[in-house]
Amino acid sequence: MPWRRAAILATLTVGLAALASSKVVHTVLVDLLAVIEPVVAGHPVLGAVLFIVIAAVSAMLAFVSVAIILPVAVFTWGEPLSVLLLWIGWTLGGLCTYAVGRFLGRAAVNWLTADALLRRLERNIGPGTPFVVVLLFQLALPSEIPGYVLGLVRYSLPRYLFALGVVELVYAVAVVHLGASFVERRAGVVLATGAAVVVFSVIAFSMLRRRIR
Repeated sequence: MPWRRAAILATLTVGLAALASSKVVHTVLVDLLAVIEPVVAGHPVLGAVLFIVIAAVSAMLAFVSVAIILPVAVFTWGEPLSVLLLWIGWTLGGLCTYAVGRFLGRAAVNWLTADALLRRLERNIGPGTPFVVVLLFQLALPSEIPGYVLGLVRYSLPRYLFALGVVELVYAVAVVHLGASFVERRAGVVLATGAAVVVFSVIAFSMLRRRIR
């Protein structure tokens, strides 16, 4: 999974950089954002809540991505507020995955993700797992997986929340910066930011595997 995730991220980064370097695509994007921005700005609370909800769902389900609406957020609110809203949404989503695993149990989790994967991870992650390993676990895998697993094994909620908050903040800053660079047509920065995220996640996975072994 981590290698497939890294390959997908690398492919998306190259694709975004190619699109960002296209003047035609950038012109169409800016025109579209200019049309959408007044609508979102006219309903600031509703727009922010909707963005947080979508971010939370994206942290729970692998097939839902907040990237589609990220340019709108950056164009409307700027990078700092977009980071905050995205971080809140991802953190709430992570807490929901933990709650599903802890209170609804395996039947509910199996409906949302693969049972074989969960059982394999549970052999290496438990309630007494050191915090550093949990932090690497959160860094290395898609956000929904650690939440379900740590909820199932009843890992400490405060420690999970701290690890979740740190990791999601790091990724929120990187993803929003990538989105802003795409909107501003900085293809080189898009490539550099995307590459940094890919390398960071691969290193985290390698360190996690060594610690578990």
